[in-house]
Amino acid sequence: MRYFNTEGCCKPQIHYMVRLDDRLEQIKRLYVDRGKYVVLNRGRQYGKTTTLMALAQFLKSEYLVLSMDFQCIGTEEFADASSFVRAFASMAKGALKKAETGNGTKLAELLEQFAPGSKKRTLRELFAVFSRICEKADRRVVLIIDEVDSASNNQVFVDFLAQLRVYYLNREERPVFYSVILAGVYDIKNLKLKIRPDAERQYNSPWNVAAKFSLPMSFSPSQIRAMLAEYEADMQTGMDIEAAAQYIYQYTAGYPYLVSVVCKYLDEEIPYRTQLEGAACVWTKNGIAEAVKLLLKENVPLFDSMVKQLDLYENLRSMIQQMLYQGKAIPYSPAEKSIRLGVMFGFLKEENGRVAIANRIFEMFLLNLFLAEESVRSRAYQYGERDKNQFLTDGRLNMRLVLEKFVIHFSDIYGRNDDAFIEENGRRFFLLYLKPIINGVGNYYLEAQTRDARRTDVIVDYRGEQFIVELKIWHGNEYNQRGERQLADYLDAYHQKEGYLVSFNFNQKKETGVKEIRIGEKTIIEAVV
Repeated sequence: MRYFNTEGCCKPQIHYMVRLDDRLEQIKRLYVDRGKYVVLNRGRQYGKTTTLMALAQFLKSEYLVLSMDFQCIGTEEFADASSFVRAFASMAKGALKKAETGNGTKLAELLEQFAPGSKKRTLRELFAVFSRICEKADRRVVLIIDEVDSASNNQVFVDFLAQLRVYYLNREERPVFYSVILAGVYDIKNLKLKIRPDAERQYNSPWNVAAKFSLPMSFSPSQIRAMLAEYEADMQTGMDIEAAAQYIYQYTAGYPYLVSVVCKYLDEEIPYRTQLEGAACVWTKNGIAEAVKLLLKENVPLFDSMVKQLDLYENLRSMIQQMLYQGKAIPYSPAEKSIRLGVMFGFLKEENGRVAIANRIFEMFLLNLFLAEESVRSRAYQYGERDKNQFLTDGRLNMRLVLEKFVIHFSDIYGRNDDAFIEENGRRFFLLYLKPIINGVGNYYLEAQTRDARRTDVIVDYRGEQFIVELKIWHGNEYNQRGERQLADYLDAYHQKEGYLVSFNFNQKKETGVKEIRIGEKTIIEAVV
């Protein structure tokens, strides 16, 4: 039986996966057939290795493919050029023998003759033998190297790239690889960020040869739907395939690992760890929310990598915090280092000319991370932890009471701070108060479409019930009334009759407290602090 895979490369014969045929054809047509030198860089677990392995198979009827992985070369083999050359030649020899097409096995003998035993060889000599291999091959040779950035701290790697660039640019005079595909998290131009500053003079030229890889690698709702249709044909769950695909996409934005891991939880864990009865109930909005909740509790390598990068790049961390807490609108510019890094790592994306978090799951993880870091010293969190048992009635969350208590605590803790402090931090304090109340039972996330400097909507899922809470900076009665009407309209999209509004009001004559407002058939519970 096939299953959803999150451990290593996906294979269609044993895994449920998005079919890559169209993507492989596009890569072949746009890059390989045109003899391009291209760098495929995407965030961790974005399906790069799966794509490259499938591409090698896809190309082998027309090309001789040298497919290698730099993670197979040990750290000690980057110690000097001679060690690297031996390791690379050995790996290339194995790739030629594995090619299974053309005269690859015979060409491997050239590499056996080139690097016998411990004989020292140079990079120049290595590329000379590759030139002979490409000359004698009965078809064009394509070089594919995965995890290329795993070697980027080593100067010998920079020298290797420099030689590769020279040979590639002069390939009409000396036979060499017809097309080159390098893959990793770091764009080859951004590999400079990983090299020591004292190597500045040595890393200028190798970076200006690569073509941009612009094909999307995230999954579309239709691709997710097709994968689920294959699963449904086997399992007969009775799910609404279209709805399930849309809900999964809403959380993941098609990030390959996130799509696979959510489906894996739905298939293997949710039926046995929740009260959802029947397979059709698992593959629903509530089931998918439960799968996301389980994922966010796991210590997965993708999240570990995010934390590592945020620790390394403090400006990136600060920018994301401003986006989440304050709704700060940041114009998209790939020239800005933090934005470029965030996009390269897969955290961020461009959306309508602005920087946005790449997907809802990342946003939930980052928000949980930042709030957890602050919770130890936050009085708002401590009050929420102390009060949390008060807010449940027959297992249902009493959101009105949550707002009433928050008004009291906010005045007690922050009432003496100035307006600028509260405007910048008010929404963060509410989220800190809310976190221990729903932690472990419910989820909440920020609605990206409504988040800005004045307004943030928090969507709370708690035991199958949904609460819409708008956090708003007060800017006069007219603006406030317009916001109330907007919230009433917004409730329609979620099929809710009751919504909640927290207004941070800086008017000296304000009347704090909680009141109920009726707008048509909608009820809005508004808390003014």
